Amino acid sequence: MRDKTHMEQVERWARYVKEHPTAWKKEHTQFINAVYEKAWDAMERLSQQPNGKAKIVALRELRKTKT
Repeated sequence: MRDKTHMEQVERWARYVKEHPTAWKKEHTQFINAVYEKAWDAMERLSQQPNGKAKIVALRELRKTKT
């Protein structure tokens, strides 16, 4: 179970969304896009390493077995 601070953050976010019905969408989209961009950059860097492409394949296979 998550701790009290997590629930407080969820409540703050819910309050912000309610008080800023249009602004939160742009901010949230920017955040999600940044997460994907960081992940993409990490994969690009990994692919440049020795055996990087094989590691990426192994990571993808591992993900398949977890779902």
